This record gives sequence, structure tokens and C-alpha cells, in this order.
Amino acid sequence: MVDGRRAPFLGEYQHALDAKGRFILPARFREHLGDQAYVTTEEDGCLALWRPEEFDVKATEIRDRARRGERDVQRAFFAGAMEASPDKQGRVAISQALRDFAGLERDVVVVGLYDHIEIWDAANWQRTKEVGEQRLAAGDGASAPS
Repeated sequence: MVDGRRAPFLGEYQHALDAKGRFILPARFREHLGDQAYVTTEEDGCLALWRPEEFDVKATEIRDRARRGERDVQRAFFAGAMEASPDKQGRVAISQALRDFAGLERDVVVVGLYDHIEIWDAANWQRTKEVGEQRLAAGDGASAPS
């Protein structure tokens, strides 16, 4: 825990799905995840792994979108969500439907995004990361130091 909160998820890890659609969650992430987690679809075509408290925050955001007329988003989000706690070997099972959504076949990248974890197809992650790195280097959206 950091300042009474759970430590953030940081870093990038290469993994492969096994024949049962499981990947090994990095030990550093397991330490901070705890015994219960949820996996969901994410807007950028990846999957997200949430601790219960952050999942509740995300669920509230999705329900608010439904109140503004985006009920299809709510349906897709909650229909695809599932419990996904690591087993004793640190493996997390991903359903076939979620693997299909994110295009996960074999090589995956597990990425810490501070309050949650994303699971990407390795090739899709590389493209996404390159765009982000270019935007960071160009200063897009960043305020200039005073």
C-alpha cells in the first residue's frame, strides 16, 4: 500500500497465452492485485484487469454513460465482464469471447496503467505504444513547464 492506497501498476511485460487461454500475471502485479479481480473489454480494443474498488469506479462511469443514452456501451461492458483472479501459479484465465474481442491469440503484453492492468495483443500494443511515444515526444496535450 502507498499512502493508505494500493500501490500502482507500472511496467510492461511480454507473455504468451497457454492452450487454455491463460497468461501469467507478473509477480509484481500479483502482489498489488489481491485475491479478487475483474477482466473487462476496454475501448481501445484491449482487455482491462481491475481490482474490485477500481472496477466499481469504472462501472459507475459506464452506468453514467448509459444514463446519457449509451446503453449499448453498458450492455457490452457488463456482458463481457468476468471475475478473473489469478490461480496459485499466478495464471489468469481469459474467456474465448474476451480473447476474440482483443485479438489475443498467443503473444500478449501485460501493461500497468496505474489503477488497472491492460492485456494487449503484442502487435497491437506495439502500434499503440509507438503512437503514444510519438505524442509524448511531440508534447501533444502536455502543458509546458512554467
